[in-house]
Amino acid sequence: MKLLAVGDLHLGRRPSRLPDDLQERARALGPAGAWKRVVDAALAHKVDVLVLAGDVTENDRDFFEAYRELRQGVSELAAAGIRILGVAGNHDVFMLPRLVAEIPEFQLLGAGGDWEAVDLTISGEALTLWGWSFPEPKVSQSPLTGAPFQRRGEHLNLGVLHCDRDQTNSSYAPVSSRDLAAAGLDGWLLGHIHKPDLVTTNAPSGYLGCVTGMDPGEPGDCGPWLVVIEQGRIQETVQWALAPLRWERLEVDLTGIAKVEEAYERLLDKVRELDATLSALPWPPEAVGLRITLTGRSRFGHEALSRIEQEGLEHIHSGDKGAQYFIEHLTALTLPEIALDELARQNDPAGLLARRLLLLDSPEDTPERQALIEEVREILEQENRDARWGGLQPVPPDAEAAADWARRAGTRLLDQMLAQLREEQS
Repeated sequence: MKLLAVGDLHLGRRPSRLPDDLQERARALGPAGAWKRVVDAALAHKVDVLVLAGDVTENDRDFFEAYRELRQGVSELAAAGIRILGVAGNHDVFMLPRLVAEIPEFQLLGAGGDWEAVDLTISGEALTLWGWSFPEPKVSQSPLTGAPFQRRGEHLNLGVLHCDRDQTNSSYAPVSSRDLAAAGLDGWLLGHIHKPDLVTTNAPSGYLGCVTGMDPGEPGDCGPWLVVIEQGRIQETVQWALAPLRWERLEVDLTGIAKVEEAYERLLDKVRELDATLSALPWPPEAVGLRITLTGRSRFGHEALSRIEQEGLEHIHSGDKGAQYFIEHLTALTLPEIALDELARQNDPAGLLARRLLLLDSPEDTPERQALIEEVREILEQENRDARWGGLQPVPPDAEAAADWARRAGTRLLDQMLAQLREEQS
């Protein structure tokens, strides 16, 4: 038996941070395009069962768009004899039951917050799926409390649940890892968190992750998980990385470059290396957004940043129909060619800044470092209180975030100061 477990899909949503020339392809690069890839892959690999772990749709306002996309895919799957089951998450608590009422081939498990078990027998293999759906958008109690789990025979029993694991005060069905392990089932297919767990054959429990990354905070492999059941056991668990839009983070070391043009060449080498890897995937992405950080020791950090922003990546493609690469964010964290400790001995603004940067890398319990971090946090919190950001509800920075911000800002400023000094000297 082949079971394809699909995590958060969010039909109706559009990916963010796309450049202008990709905006018209936003639907194809987002959940709609990812769902089509899921359906096509399920048909091509003759999957027997497809399970959706909640947040199939984004919200109640996209009924017709979500219905059209879901209906089309479910019809194709059902026509091939594939069973489709799923649970409702916090995003589609009202939408999914309405959609299911219009799509009889889709079976919703655990409607109204009551656990439900379904027995499946396919190709001589038996499986029981236990599912629970959100009855309201917010659920503060663990759905595992008082759950009526009773194993159905000696075959596999798997749970399907949209939940917030190990987050006691969550409003989105908080559960503990301990309770999941103690439930008596053979594994859990979880939705809600978009970063996938490393689900393995020996440990078939964890978050499936999102089907496609919606923003740069969801980099790397995204896609459903294939669970192969043979002789009453899970024989294989593998993720299908089939997202049409992929986000990646690249570090480009500029140490040793003799002229600014070499920085761009190093970046292109990195992108070509990544492209070779992604092009070899069974389902290569159609677009790749890059968050690039320039690192190493170089006097060209600031100039390289400007040069790369000027050039862009428009001509990087893997063949005529290959992925389109674009720079989502570019930052320079290069260090000066002169060592910081040497600069710190200077009695000028550059020396003072170098001493501050060195202080950031000292042990966390250093009193001087703690005082500097508090000063930075106060500045950031003051900025957060500005009326311009009120609607964004900014999160107060913790010590680690404040140190990271100070390091990035300080490094960029030092780079500019040294570049200006070189200009004055020349």
